[in-house]
Amino acid sequence: MIKVSGLTKDYGQRRAVNDLSFSIERGEVVAFLGPNGAGKTTTMRILSGYMPPSAGKVEIGGYDIFEDSLKARQIIGYLPESVPLYPDMTVFEYLKFMAELRHVKNVDDRVDEVLELIHLEDRSQSLVSRLSKGMKQRLGIAQAIVHKPEVLILDEPTIGLDPSQIIDMRNVIKEVGKEHTVLLSTHILSEAQQVCNRVLIINKGQIVAEDTTENLQNRLTGGQRVMVKLDGAVEKALPVISSLSGVKSITQKSDNSFEFETAQGEEIRPQVAKKLVENGFGLLELHTSSLSLEEIFLQLTQDEPVAAGQDVVSYNN
Repeated sequence: MIKVSGLTKDYGQRRAVNDLSFSIERGEVVAFLGPNGAGKTTTMRILSGYMPPSAGKVEIGGYDIFEDSLKARQIIGYLPESVPLYPDMTVFEYLKFMAELRHVKNVDDRVDEVLELIHLEDRSQSLVSRLSKGMKQRLGIAQAIVHKPEVLILDEPTIGLDPSQIIDMRNVIKEVGKEHTVLLSTHILSEAQQVCNRVLIINKGQIVAEDTTENLQNRLTGGQRVMVKLDGAVEKALPVISSLSGVKSITQKSDNSFEFETAQGEEIRPQVAKKLVENGFGLLELHTSSLSLEEIFLQLTQDEPVAAGQDVVSYNN
């Protein structure tokens, strides 16, 4: 539903987007991740028809966003970074106005349906100016989906929402994503992990990774990371485990736990458990651990990669 090829955008001498190419199919929810200034918002503005590129091609539902702009935009729902609202309208009036602009049939019924979906039905007669920031964000999403778009482009859709509202909005996005194409940018990396089928990570205007979170974890670590917790005596256990074939590296995490990495394709957890028990160590816990999306993000977007297992700070707004 979304096909991007060679997309480039220059602002004078500065290149904000550099030769991007990717595609998103119907039924996919894809996260667009990157640090501030990476080119996410610029790319989404181009995809929505809001601004032209310097070079490249974009197709939305088979329509060229530049040559068939009107047809392409008819099937797009767009939530920009700053939500476009009319403060002197009521919630119902605003959504009705947006629905009429989109030539929605049975406007009143559709507005009622969307208000219920985003849990604003009890504020339908409130002035937009009197809504909280979170409610305004929900209203912005409502205007993006009121015409049942085939493609939904969301720039930071949950910013300003409280934890309960974030959960509700994730459910809305998942529901919409079952039949439609959704591209969303977010700084809440756990959100991308929970909602999206795939992630695109952009840095300095270029895509540095495109895959599922699981596949990215495997690519960056090469093998499994295994956490082991013992009933003490970790220092004595480390040389026992490091001697096993297939153990690439081993790191003590605390007084009673350590972590080791295996070679790619190696499954040595049974041997590890057997070896520990045979040598009289009290094995309390043994499980695989994966790179978090935060660790993946930082490894791919920082000049100095973050070592596996190193503490990182969640990249949130």
